[in-house]
Amino acid sequence: MRSPLSRSRVRSDFSKSLVGFIVGDVRYAVEISVVSEIINPLPCVQLPHAPEVVIGVADHRGDVVPIIDLRRRFGLAPRPADRRTKWVLVRTSERTVGLVVDSVTEVFGADEASKQKAPLLGKGDDVRGIEAVHRVNGALVFLLDVERVAAPAIELDIDGAALAFTTSPGTMEGE
Repeated sequence: MRSPLSRSRVRSDFSKSLVGFIVGDVRYAVEISVVSEIINPLPCVQLPHAPEVVIGVADHRGDVVPIIDLRRRFGLAPRPADRRTKWVLVRTSERTVGLVVDSVTEVFGADEASKQKAPLLGKGDDVRGIEAVHRVNGALVFLLDVERVAAPAIELDIDGAALAFTTSPGTMEGE
């Protein structure tokens, strides 16, 4: 089954430039140009000494993809995955990274008039990863800076992580 985004690659409405999703009770979005796919969660292999927000790596079509849990990234309580949980695969300047979201809402457009600068919230603004805020149908949607949000996964050295996929989940060769 193709993901909803696969169809949008040949879309007729180019005003739909954002992919919306929910984490906790908050609406977020990323630019559609950085999204490669939206998929159901795959088996994940935990890496030792990885940052807490990186839940592991997954084998997606032969690529080792680090996975960031946005609930952890935003300091929210964990929630078990359910049928609405999705991974939004985004391309950064370094690699593809999976973002775990509670649910995907829609592909939509937002004009420049609805866009406002992200508010300064104090300590940690530089790593929070919110690029801007849009008002969409009366609701606030926080536009994420994928490079900043995915930074903990971009810095990982996962070249050897492919070994994990040649053994049973949770074990590495030689253990």
